[in-house]
Amino acid sequence: MISIIIPIYNQADKIGKCLDSILNQTYKNFEVIIVNDGSTDNIEKVLKNYKSKFSAQGGPASGWQVFSQENKGAPAARNRGYREAGGEYLFFCDADAILKPEALKTMLNALKQHQEASYAFSSFLWGKKLFKLEPFEAEKLKKAPYIHTMSLIRREHFPAGGWDESIKKLQDWDLWLTMLEQRRSGVWIDKVLFKVQTGGTISSWLPSFAYKFMPFLPNVKKYKKAMEIIKKKHNL
Repeated sequence: MISIIIPIYNQADKIGKCLDSILNQTYKNFEVIIVNDGSTDNIEKVLKNYKSKFSAQGGPASGWQVFSQENKGAPAARNRGYREAGGEYLFFCDADAILKPEALKTMLNALKQHQEASYAFSSFLWGKKLFKLEPFEAEKLKKAPYIHTMSLIRREHFPAGGWDESIKKLQDWDLWLTMLEQRRSGVWIDKVLFKVQTGGTISSWLPSFAYKFMPFLPNVKKYKKAMEIIKKKHNL
């Protein structure tokens, strides 16, 4: 079974499309665990409506749990979901993501075909922009983040300490580096398996030239600071 863990904070306007895409998955053996991280919008009303939709679907896919906590940040919300999860595979799904119908099945098949891999990752769209990723390379991962949070992970290979709740930015890079230190690797799927709705956590994305030629921009400064923190933690 796949445990789909969704941390959410004030994204009532986006979560509907995400949940619809989960209901439309061709692979049905999953549970959904939503962690409301102190939202102040009408998310509870939205989730209540979807609870009945998931229950109506029946079967193993009808697993539906919602937990609420004070705002602690995405890593803490993901860890809460992980502690409640019962699946052999973990999928940390962003609330503003829309999955292709074959997303879960494709990632699961990749892990079954590549027993040496601890997680499967794919390319994705941010709005209309394509983020075409590349095959897993340890040395490349050490230099810069390029693997998205939304990868299917073998639970038995997930770090015992979970997500580092002290890391505020580039949390996915920190996770993959931690797993790399534990001799874990990933397998890339040369397909676009999901789309991220614009206006969410990745909305601060800037074209690559900005990081080289516009160091004065606030987002560039924050990014470089976050890079320093991760590199120091992992001795890079």
